[in-house]
Amino acid sequence: MKKFPEHFLWGAATSAPQSEGHGSLNGKSPSTWDKWYEINPEKFQKNQGPEHTSNMYENYIEDAKRMNDIHMNSFRTSIAWTRLLPDGKTINPEAVTFYRNYFHELHSNGVKPIINLFHFDMPWWLMEKGGWESRESVDAFAFYAETCFELFGDLVEYWTTFNEPMVHVECGYLYGYHYPAIHDLKKAVQVAFHTIMAHTMAVKAFKAGKYSGKIGIILNVSPCYPKSHSTEDLRAAELADLLNTKSFLDPAVLGIFPQKLIECLADNQLLPKVEVQDLHLIQMNPVDFIGMNYYQPRRVQAPATVNHPAVSPADFYEHYDWPDKKINPYRGWEIYPEALYDVAMMIKDQYNNIPWFVSENGMGVADEERFMDQTGMIQDDYRIEFMIEHLQQLHKGIEAGSNCFGYHTWTFVDCWSWLNGYNNRYGFYRLDLENDQRTLKKSGIWFKELIDRNGLL
Repeated sequence: MKKFPEHFLWGAATSAPQSEGHGSLNGKSPSTWDKWYEINPEKFQKNQGPEHTSNMYENYIEDAKRMNDIHMNSFRTSIAWTRLLPDGKTINPEAVTFYRNYFHELHSNGVKPIINLFHFDMPWWLMEKGGWESRESVDAFAFYAETCFELFGDLVEYWTTFNEPMVHVECGYLYGYHYPAIHDLKKAVQVAFHTIMAHTMAVKAFKAGKYSGKIGIILNVSPCYPKSHSTEDLRAAELADLLNTKSFLDPAVLGIFPQKLIECLADNQLLPKVEVQDLHLIQMNPVDFIGMNYYQPRRVQAPATVNHPAVSPADFYEHYDWPDKKINPYRGWEIYPEALYDVAMMIKDQYNNIPWFVSENGMGVADEERFMDQTGMIQDDYRIEFMIEHLQQLHKGIEAGSNCFGYHTWTFVDCWSWLNGYNNRYGFYRLDLENDQRTLKKSGIWFKELIDRNGLL
């Protein structure tokens, strides 16, 4: 038996925009996703937009009981900024009632809520002012964060500011998968810096308010593995790590930006606009813990051609397609559990062994009805195998001294996934899109047994 630490947090994760539904109801204002779907519905899988999603707005009471049924002791979701503060200033009383009831219901079922503040759902009113490109976003987010702490602080022990902030940077400003879907490396760097400052000011407000509990940030961390040990490939891996991981992890935990990152940005005329006190504020407001989302490794090689100054990340590194990889064909992602051990050791050795948890890990599969048995249960053994392999590596890291306190899968109930809609399913519970009915999968039964043992057989 591979036992996990006492009081280990076993759970799942989702987000408000991917699960709540009622996207235009109950006083909620539009986010960039609501407006983008309105403007360009053809970009979305099967015209599946953000209005309904998994409808947890109506089903949270039953869903909290379902969490209890499989013995989950924690659950991460987010608050929708657009629901709580539809105009950025005025509190929506319906949202306060909803979230307080939601969090109470989780507690009543023995489930600790871990609450995130931003999961890619930029308010449209702020996007019209420039979104994260605008310095106004920093103060707007800090006000929203403090409002959340005041309204729900008695119900939430663990807060996080952002989920995968690098994703809204690269998908919105480099690769076209999130609104505004532009390709501008200079703007991407500025957006990243404003995001870091918004995070910093939220942490500052949390600490100044002396709220109970802890505050952190959730980052998607994919270790960088070079194609070879050549000087060029090693340099590409170093730059990929600096740009994608250390750019957020170092200021959040250590309070500083890596000097090599600063030098790289300066050399390419990419340094962001910074105000006088910014670096001091970052230094004075480190997080209490880190959430780490891990799905796939990052394999890189030296770029074949380089623009200078750089115009895209491809001028620093290129993807390397490892020929020996095991792959999830539905997402096109490499399955490499060993990286989770490497993450655990990185946190232990380079980041003061700060408390951390796996905030997302999971396997998305299309057309899961193929694996439904005669009783109507999906036999998702592939998902169980995926989790076992990753938990073995996580346990190895914990045994080596890494300070990990939990493991959350993506996700509890099959949820809506941005431009991909419901193409790939991740949940312990299957969602019937026709009637919102939830049906337990085999992985849910396995997860319950894992929690009961607090260990792997």
